Amino acid sequence: MRKAAVVLGVVIFSLVLLLGSAQAADKFGYIDLSRTFSEYNKTKTYDKSLSAKEKIYTDEHDKKVEEIKSFQDKLNLLNDKQREEKQGELQAKAKALQDFDRLKQAELRKDQEDRMKEILKDIEEAVKKYSEKQGYTLVFNDRVLVYQTKSMDITSQIIDILNKSEK
Repeated sequence: MRKAAVVLGVVIFSLVLLLGSAQAADKFGYIDLSRTFSEYNKTKTYDKSLSAKEKIYTDEHDKKVEEIKSFQDKLNLLNDKQREEKQGELQAKAKALQDFDRLKQAELRKDQEDRMKEILKDIEEAVKKYSEKQGYTLVFNDRVLVYQTKSMDITSQIIDILNKSEK
């Protein structure tokens, strides 16, 4: 009986050691994805580029709106018969403006989505590279965590990796 108790004690002690070492091997971290995204230099560059494209689009849109307003002002000076003849032209210009707006907004949206995917891929690769090098088992997005300690935050390291790779 005493021998069985000793064996059982050794087995329990071994299991405790095994579980303790298994838990010690796991290393967890998290990143603030919003901060990573906004502090990544590529994001800032892309935002400037997208803003420039948006300004070009807005300028073209405003020019077309002014043309339509000018055309409408000229229509108001015509007699009823002439106005009716030109009404179709005004409607065609308005439809062309709507088509232009729809096309440009779709282009801007696609460009933004493509760039966002590219940036997220860069972040994912940087997290993977850093995690493998530093021995992290899991890295979480901070938005899915209810509680986290700052010691597990690897956001700054990931941002550094991303911005160094951009140079």
